[in-house]
Amino acid sequence: MEPNMEYIVAQVTQKEVGRQFQVGPEIIDYILDRQKSHDLEHDQSMLDRMVDSLATTWVNASNFKVALLGMDIVSALVTRLQERFRTQIGTVLPSLIDRLGDSKDQVRDQAQSLLLKAMDQAASPQYVWDRMLAGFRHKNSRTREAVCFCLISTLNVYGAHGLTLSKVVPHICQLLGDPSSQVREGAMNCLVEIYRHVGERVRVDLGKKGLPQSRTLSLNKCLLCHSSDKNIDDDDSVDGGRSLSSSKGASSVQRTGSMRRPSKESSGAGAVDEEDFIRAFKDVPAVQIYSARELEDSMNKIREILSDDKHDWEQRVWFSIRNLWTDASFQ
Repeated sequence: MEPNMEYIVAQVTQKEVGRQFQVGPEIIDYILDRQKSHDLEHDQSMLDRMVDSLATTWVNASNFKVALLGMDIVSALVTRLQERFRTQIGTVLPSLIDRLGDSKDQVRDQAQSLLLKAMDQAASPQYVWDRMLAGFRHKNSRTREAVCFCLISTLNVYGAHGLTLSKVVPHICQLLGDPSSQVREGAMNCLVEIYRHVGERVRVDLGKKGLPQSRTLSLNKCLLCHSSDKNIDDDDSVDGGRSLSSSKGASSVQRTGSMRRPSKESSGAGAVDEEDFIRAFKDVPAVQIYSARELEDSMNKIREILSDDKHDWEQRVWFSIRNLWTDASFQ
């Protein structure tokens, strides 16, 4: 007996791990075989049940192999349904965003590849990113960092013209003051990548965001130190006026690489490594310390500021970095 939609949905909705491994390949084969799955597009309620179960039970599974298999099934649905999968993107996005912060590289990479494939075949990059903005505020710092990497990959594959970056930049600016240094570095890399694609107008727009002066100065240094490494069309705006070319196919998604943190060796022009990031903070007002007692007083003041949660996080971090660089020079 050939499987039908009702049978496949029953297999997707059951939660026994061993059974999931058994039926996963069968589900993928059913989806990709148009003769077997001729009823896939005609029963919307069954399709909704299938995608909901895939997102919650498979992609969000604690067993990483089940999560990978679940993303394979979702990928098959994108391949089969193309633009008809657009209505399902909101269902799978929260789970995929969670997987961007997974502890395993393989899961993070596959989640990013699936998101880029959805942008290529099911909906526009802007449509997907409008629904991904909450990822910048995710409770998991690894996810916040990974969302920055995903935006960089999106820009590398689709360019800036398919995105309204003015909607995204404020969220990235918020991450410049994130408690996690890795998230702050990821946000900085994001802004440098946007600068590579869009040009000098990014700095003008950033000047209108009301960022603290210390953060603006360090950001401008990072952007300017990479301005000679890129080719920029200054006629482009942050919003990007032209629509995404339909000539980009699935092969472009294959070129995105992994979700691993950029470095000078791997990222090419526009990357900001730890050395660049630290160097941007070294240009600070001089504070003279002439004795061990003054040094002790300065360190006590740093501790007092850091422990006071009534101060803005950016103020606490900047004050501490400034004094630490100064104190480090005391002999």
